[in-house]
Amino acid sequence: MTNPSKANQRFEISALALGIELEIVSFPRETRTAKQAAHALQCELGQIVKSLVFECDGSAVLALTAGDHQVDTQRLGVLLGGSVGKADAKLVKEATGFSIGGVPPFGHVTQLQCFIDHNIFRYQTAWGAAGTPDTVFSLQTKRLPELSGGQVEDFVCIR
Repeated sequence: MTNPSKANQRFEISALALGIELEIVSFPRETRTAKQAAHALQCELGQIVKSLVFECDGSAVLALTAGDHQVDTQRLGVLLGGSVGKADAKLVKEATGFSIGGVPPFGHVTQLQCFIDHNIFRYQTAWGAAGTPDTVFSLQTKRLPELSGGQVEDFVCIR
């Protein structure tokens, strides 16, 4: 990768601290959405791990979701025991250290409570954002709970 951003470097350092050597793939255009990333990678939409930050009673919560699914905020709220809404850009940046569209599934500045969509495990390998909206990396899906500290739950609805 040429000219990595500081966000990519921070993510790569956090991955190395977890014992993961990864290859960050850069694109000439943003892959901010799951559809854009799947198109650029020529993979199935479900192989994209969306790292979505929500707000529950003032705290940031991470939901890792297969790209072809949507978070059901009511189900997520039941899991959390509170009311859930999308986090604004400021909360996302403060909680993760990354901007919306580039949030990776782990390696954040704070350890967030995390839930993982069980549908991600349909695939052995998936792709997540690598710190910026134009970079991704591949990972073995079975490692997501360990790397993110998340628990696997059913909190999505199929598109």
